[in-house]
Amino acid sequence: MAPKAVYIHIPFCTQICNYCDFNKVYAKGQNIDKYLEALEKEITLYVSESVEVETIYIGGGTPTALDEKQLVKLFSIIHRYFNVNSSTEFTIEANPGDIDTEKIKILKHNGINRISLGVQSFNDQLLKIIGREHTGLQATKSIELINSSNIENINLDLIYALPTQDLLDWKKTLTHAINLPIKHISAYSLIIEPKTIFYIKAEKGEIELPSNDIEAEMYEFAMNNLAESSFNQYEISNFSKYGYESKHNLKYWNNEEYYGFGAGAHSYINSTRVRNIGTTSHYLKALEKNIKPILEMNTLSQQEKIEEELFLGLRKIKGININNFRKRYSLDLLNYYNNEINDLILSGLLELDGDQLKLTKNGLYFGNDVFMKFIKD
Repeated sequence: MAPKAVYIHIPFCTQICNYCDFNKVYAKGQNIDKYLEALEKEITLYVSESVEVETIYIGGGTPTALDEKQLVKLFSIIHRYFNVNSSTEFTIEANPGDIDTEKIKILKHNGINRISLGVQSFNDQLLKIIGREHTGLQATKSIELINSSNIENINLDLIYALPTQDLLDWKKTLTHAINLPIKHISAYSLIIEPKTIFYIKAEKGEIELPSNDIEAEMYEFAMNNLAESSFNQYEISNFSKYGYESKHNLKYWNNEEYYGFGAGAHSYINSTRVRNIGTTSHYLKALEKNIKPILEMNTLSQQEKIEEELFLGLRKIKGININNFRKRYSLDLLNYYNNEINDLILSGLLELDGDQLKLTKNGLYFGNDVFMKFIKD
């Protein structure tokens, strides 16, 4: 069965953030129209017209770095090949400062019903440290502008454990976010990734990060305070008002297949993981020759599928249903990983709640350690 989810990557940014390791380039000087033409060509190599899908997610980069004409062109491509209706969750990522009344009109007219806003912090000093160009006030005004356009499904991306950040600042940021007209919060701790500005600075000892204990306190505050404000935690780092969970991201965590188009995009089709060429110029050259811009592909073995099911599914707060696992893989999960599961339960990191195998609250802090237990040599 064909995938019911689509990811589209727009790699262009008006700024390069100090922490970001996503596939991106400065928008200035780029032939964005040529990229959009290549994007359409790539889509035609996979699908015919009017494919029925349940979720579409436009990410980046910063998709709203495109100007109005380019956004219209992007949406015309999407609507040509994918059937967008009232039940489709249609998300676009945006940055405060890139979004204005005219662009919001274009988004709404073309079926966007969910906006994920890259706020990261409301502290202007921290925003400068991490390389963001917007201010906390701009972020607040952008949220109010989006909400006033009747796009009510707004997600905020926030980062904690930032350089020089203390617990009080994180409490202020989260409290401010909760009082805004939003439905979803994604809260991630800062990870220093290779090939980022922060990585170079960390190598030189130029970054002062909060301690692991402070980071854990920040996460605990988020879990407790968001729960008190009716934001249900449904994944390790994601919280939503009832009924506003990200349907698209749940496709990933439920280990379902999806299309991925654009430079550096990932797909999962016919049991095969595919990663596209990341360099924009090389991506364009491949499509000029009518060749799928694939950098690497891996058809998963049964064992690899099982491992992915575990480390993706256990990210969800409700965990993995052992009966569904048995139907999908013809295996008894509790027997197959008997020693690993028993050890993790005894360690207080996993629990069996009826038919659900899930992380304990303590296990949420050590998710990666848990996931590694299920990787067989």
